[in-house]
Amino acid sequence: MIDSNVFLAFFTTSVILALSPGPDNLFVMAQSAQNGRTAGLFVTLGLATGLIGHTVAVAFGLAAIVHSSAMAFTLLKFMGAAYLLYLALQALRAAASTGQQEHVQPLSRGNLYRRGIVMNLTNPKVSLFFMAFLPQFADPRHGSMMVQFFLLGAVFIIATILVFTIISFLAGGFGDKFRNSSIAQKAVNRIAATVFIGLAIKLAISER
Repeated sequence: MIDSNVFLAFFTTSVILALSPGPDNLFVMAQSAQNGRTAGLFVTLGLATGLIGHTVAVAFGLAAIVHSSAMAFTLLKFMGAAYLLYLALQALRAAASTGQQEHVQPLSRGNLYRRGIVMNLTNPKVSLFFMAFLPQFADPRHGSMMVQFFLLGAVFIIATILVFTIISFLAGGFGDKFRNSSIAQKAVNRIAATVFIGLAIKLAISER
């Protein structure tokens, strides 16, 4: 079993990493400002589900395929970039139609949840990060490495959910003040589109 001090150090590090600007927390921030706190929370749950997938991949060594295969890494990152560009297009279309409608139909919770999953799973950097990060806190002397990876993954997910929930409430509260204004809605949607495009470019040019 992993030592409690190691768990505490890992949790603290995970919180700091979750607070660092990156695709996932920017994605939560944009969705919360655009669609409200609930949207951010469901995106967060989706991202957390994606992290479960990465944890399983690392625990069973599947992420090594992405690490060793340039083709697999390239394919996955371009899939993620294409999805982000799709989200940017959706945001721009919403901005264009805002002035013609009193209310924009909000995305369903299931749609937001799925967006979070796809956003996370199509980012190969997460698996590579887990491969580099988790082993630093696991020790074969403390039992099964697979069990330790699952435990560490669970702690990282908890830390991520806590941080992203706070981001959702802060960004959602900011967005609430402007959502009734058509001009503000256009601005928020265009900002969201810009964030998605920026993340897509960053992911597309990323290297292993």
